Amino acid sequence: MRLVIVGGGPAALAAARGYRDAKGEGDVTLLTPELVLPYQRPPLSKAFLRGELPDSELPIEDAAWYENHGVDVRLGGEVATLDPTTRTLTLGSGETLRYDACVLATGAEPNVLPVPGATEDWVLLLRSLATARVLQLRAESAKTALVVGSGFIGCEVAASLAMRGVDVTLASDEEVPQAERLGPEAGRRIQGWLEDLGVTLQLGKEVEELTEDAADLILMAAGVTPRAGLAEQAGLTLQDGRIVVDQHMRTSANDVYAAGDVALPYNAKAQRHLAVEHWGEALNMGEVAGRAIAGDTSAQWDVAPGFWSTIGEHTLKYVAWGDGFDEARVIDHGGGAWTIWYGTEGRTVGVLTHDRDEDYEAGRKLIEAGDPLP
Repeated sequence: MRLVIVGGGPAALAAARGYRDAKGEGDVTLLTPELVLPYQRPPLSKAFLRGELPDSELPIEDAAWYENHGVDVRLGGEVATLDPTTRTLTLGSGETLRYDACVLATGAEPNVLPVPGATEDWVLLLRSLATARVLQLRAESAKTALVVGSGFIGCEVAASLAMRGVDVTLASDEEVPQAERLGPEAGRRIQGWLEDLGVTLQLGKEVEELTEDAADLILMAAGVTPRAGLAEQAGLTLQDGRIVVDQHMRTSANDVYAAGDVALPYNAKAQRHLAVEHWGEALNMGEVAGRAIAGDTSAQWDVAPGFWSTIGEHTLKYVAWGDGFDEARVIDHGGGAWTIWYGTEGRTVGVLTHDRDEDYEAGRKLIEAGDPLP
């Protein structure tokens, strides 16, 4: 038995851990295109960027873990093709690897806006430790910064740069940050946090061009696109650019699984496919894939997805099915704590909290049970 995992992010590592935890005894090979072991990505836009977290604290597991668990990690392992018929992977080097089970955990890559200047080398994208190091280095000398995009990466980076003393401008076509995902009330609160840090917001207008003299440091945070090219080439079923998988992370090809940002998994609790791009859910999906491959028939994705985001000194906690809501109830608890409950036809479908952990914990149960809005 040989398990080959393609990817170097949380889903890839979790697949290896899940397989071993479920007593999988086959050979495990993890192919990561990066030149470092799997590491924590969330701090890259926060503590790492601010210089508060050294490189040495980023790895999820140290090198000894892989050796002790019999996981062969191949750094710089680029995969060129996947052939489900012959159960083989061809690497960029020309080497061919045969597998008995394969997990595609190829993640996603940052979008580049189709505007003049967007592809110049002075426009940074944040997705890997390598690019985070460049961003951190430029932040050390930058007096001004332009962040394009008001998603969580954009807001987190803008806040972190402002905390470093950089004069930051955040530009977005959204009228209010995160309004589409979280609603205008949450967006206005996030906007207030950024303005309190001195961030200048230019909202409601599309960026038409980027010029080098716009700021000392320019970061584009315009969302991501799943890296599904390998799966598409192999003929796997895709929908909206993601690999369609069941609740066990199985794709349309025998013994090929997918997990993380590249996957469109079926959630057994929600009883529908959900697209998520959360660190924690990549870990959950990867573990499900690994355990399923090892023969654990109970392993399935059946939790309401969620994430945390820290913008400056403020941490948001969010759990939701993520495919829309028609009502948002705002509860102010005093002292800066608040909760927003999201509903669809009276059912609880999401919760967003700030300094109200009990609502976050209770909210997951309400969402998964389909209970009425509190």
